[in-house]
Amino acid sequence: MEISGRVFVVTGGGNGIGREVVLGLLRRGGRVAAIDLSGDRLAQTVELAGPEASRLTTHVVNVTDADAVAALPQQVIDAHGQVDGVLNVAGIIQRFVHFTELSKDEIDRVLTVNFWGVVNMARAFLPHLLDRPQAALVNVSSMGAFIPVPGQTIYGASKAAVKLLTEGLHAELRGTPVRVTVVFPGAVATSITENSGVQAPAVAGGNDNAANRKVLPPSEAARIIIDGMQKGAYRVVVGRDAKVMDWLTRLVPERAMTMIADQMADLLQHRATV
Repeated sequence: MEISGRVFVVTGGGNGIGREVVLGLLRRGGRVAAIDLSGDRLAQTVELAGPEASRLTTHVVNVTDADAVAALPQQVIDAHGQVDGVLNVAGIIQRFVHFTELSKDEIDRVLTVNFWGVVNMARAFLPHLLDRPQAALVNVSSMGAFIPVPGQTIYGASKAAVKLLTEGLHAELRGTPVRVTVVFPGAVATSITENSGVQAPAVAGGNDNAANRKVLPPSEAARIIIDGMQKGAYRVVVGRDAKVMDWLTRLVPERAMTMIADQMADLLQHRATV
C-alpha cells in the first residue's frame, strides 16, 4: 500500500523500533498518530521528527487499558480524518529468571502488555480499517515466538500468542481491504530492558552473550517493517539471526532450541551463584 498521504497508528512510538517506525513513515510522506505510555518519550519523538512533525500527533495511552484504547480511533480520526494502518510495536520483556521465579503479577504484566495490548488495538481499529479501500494491520511478534530463550519463557509465550493471533486475523480477513502482517525481529539495539523495568543479568567475566551478538539498528529494523507492510507481506523476518533461526527451527527444531539455550545460558548463570 502507498505510504504518502495515508494515516498510520503506531504503538510504542516513544522509543526504539516504534519511534523509528514513526519517523520512517513520516519520511515517506505518511501521517502518524504515535501512541506511548510516556509523554516525555513522545515529546522526544516529536523533536526528532523536525519539520515533519506537522504530520504527527501524539497520544499518551496505556494499550492495556481497553476503554482508553476504544476511544483512540475517534481521536485519530478527529486529528487526521481517517485511519489506514495500525502497527502494534509496543512490548516488554520479563526478568531474566526461570519461569518458577516469576510472580503471577509479573507474568500477568508481560501477557497483558504484549498480547492483550495487541488485542485491544485490533478490536478498536479493525472496524475502521475495514471501511478503507486499502488498509494494513502489522503486529510485531519476536524471534522468541519460535525459538525459546533462557529466562524469557513468558515473553516468548506472549509473542507466540501474537504470532498466532496475527496469522488467524490474516486468514479471517482474506478478501477484505485489510492486509495483515506479522513481524519477527531478532536482536535489535533498543532499550527494551530498561523500558520493561528489568535489569540485564550480570554475567561472569563481563561477557554478556546477548549484548555481544550482532544487533540491528532500530532504524534498519523499522525500514524492513515498513517495506514489508508496503508490500503487503504475510510475514516479515527482521535480521540475519532471526532468518537463520527461522530456517533452523523448521529444519531441526530440537537442535535449534539446544543451540540457542547453550549460547544464551549465561543469561541465567547468575542464578547458581546467588
